[in-house]
Amino acid sequence: MRTAPKPVTNNVMRTRNEMWSALGTREVDLLVVGGGIVGAGIARDAARRGLDVAVVEMQDLAWGTSSRSSKLVHGGVRYLEQYEFGLVFESVSERRILMDLAPHLVNPLGFLFPVYKGAKHKLWVINAGMWLYDGLSLFRSPRVHKNLSPREVEALEPAVRQEGLKGAPLYWDCSTDDARLTIETAIDAAAHGATIATWSKVESFVLDDGKVRGALVRDAFSGETKTVRARLVVNATGPWTDRTLALANAARPAPLLRPTKGVHIVVDAAKLPVSNAVVCTHPIDKRVLFVIPWGDRAYVGTTDTDFEGDPGDVHATRRDVDYLLAATREHFPDFPLTHADIIATWAGIRPLIAPPPVDAGQTASEVSREHEILMGPNGVLTVGGGKLTTYRRMAAEAVDNAVRWLELSGGISKPLESADTAKHPLPGAEGWPEDDDHAAVGHRVLDASKGTLSEASAQYLANTYGMRALVLADRVRREPKLGAPLVPGRPEILGQVDWAVTEELAASVSDVMTRRTQLFYRDHDQGLGAAEAVGQRMQALLGWTPERFQEEVDRYRQDVALSRQWRDE
Repeated sequence: MRTAPKPVTNNVMRTRNEMWSALGTREVDLLVVGGGIVGAGIARDAARRGLDVAVVEMQDLAWGTSSRSSKLVHGGVRYLEQYEFGLVFESVSERRILMDLAPHLVNPLGFLFPVYKGAKHKLWVINAGMWLYDGLSLFRSPRVHKNLSPREVEALEPAVRQEGLKGAPLYWDCSTDDARLTIETAIDAAAHGATIATWSKVESFVLDDGKVRGALVRDAFSGETKTVRARLVVNATGPWTDRTLALANAARPAPLLRPTKGVHIVVDAAKLPVSNAVVCTHPIDKRVLFVIPWGDRAYVGTTDTDFEGDPGDVHATRRDVDYLLAATREHFPDFPLTHADIIATWAGIRPLIAPPPVDAGQTASEVSREHEILMGPNGVLTVGGGKLTTYRRMAAEAVDNAVRWLELSGGISKPLESADTAKHPLPGAEGWPEDDDHAAVGHRVLDASKGTLSEASAQYLANTYGMRALVLADRVRREPKLGAPLVPGRPEILGQVDWAVTEELAASVSDVMTRRTQLFYRDHDQGLGAAEAVGQRMQALLGWTPERFQEEVDRYRQDVALSRQWRDE
């Protein structure tokens, strides 16, 4: 039987190695398999209720789909065309909540929807859809949409094609750092007692009388294995959902998922100058894509094609890249992108629920983004489908189901607390200014560093870590060498490596370069010039052997090479 919930005594994070050491030392209430946004959300919700939770993830937090999305928190205007009003309402409601939970990470972004002569939908139809979109949000969008004339569009976004333009609604959703949203969710779960073990792969499940009661887990670095026993196992493995079910001897007659691939490309902002996200209709198949401003960069996405194979090997192909380039050339004729303009790519797999046989002819883009929660006959609770924006609600629903099952099986002996995950901000948002003044926080971070940080680095840290950046700035003040840039001319600093290891469970060079700093996407050389310096710092912090250091640097180089593989096709 479970013990009383443990109070949160501090917010000191354990390193990944310490988390691995704690794993398997006791039977837990929930063992969550998967460290993406849904798995982290389940852990946060369950830990805040007082459940004893462990999460195992075969690689890094957000390594899969949760760091490879379009990096948007949005309702999904295009779902209105498919009459998925419930999904849109749920999404815009969660958008409002996430703006409050993580204002440093979830930021309002304007979306311009140019409508041209001969478009599938007339301008008045799209304007009506905008009113419906705002209405479903109960008019709590970051701003209410407005309709722009061709002349107003030209003044706002001069790079957008003017020929044949009838006008354009300007509506509002939000951008985010998807990986960091996942990381902070996991940090909050750990602060409430959850054990978060990354680079820990489930090799097999533990069965008692045909029911799954835990897992045999392998450390990806040492090869050590542990048995982790649990009252309930939750499958939150995204694109790996069907593989995990098969591992638990619970394969379905037909796959639960219909995975689809989404690819994005990154270019210099000067190559595709936009101040708002621009909605583009592809000239060939009329799919909707976005060109999104991203500081000194811009990115374009996404594709939506059926995918077969190992989700861990997904990458952009030349065909994917050419498809995206064709859309930009159509909508930005004065800024024709070439292959040489592409700095980086990323590709991810959407874990969409397979449609019923009657809808089997749907295109990949038509497949619903709704989620499902299933309790298998072997006692594994599976969460499939969904989208980034609704992760918190999906997690709460999953934990509700888990609690009911535990109560029925006698696994809970005392009342649980209320999680209230919609009310408690993520760690970086605690103390964030009510007026959402990012610049004011940047100034506070600069002051805390006592001149050891540049203004650009201070603002970047504020936008990345929220109020936690003040603690990092104080570390830099005490050890000024930590303020050195990882890449000359860029704001990322050496101190982020220490922070990633001690506060954010980073255990590899790729963890730091890709999901803690985004140098993988943003640096012109994708951070290759900084990889050895990052590895050396991690070697000093984690006691790596020279062989392990070289393995980690080489692994990062391989990640970069995979993102550039399209160039050789």
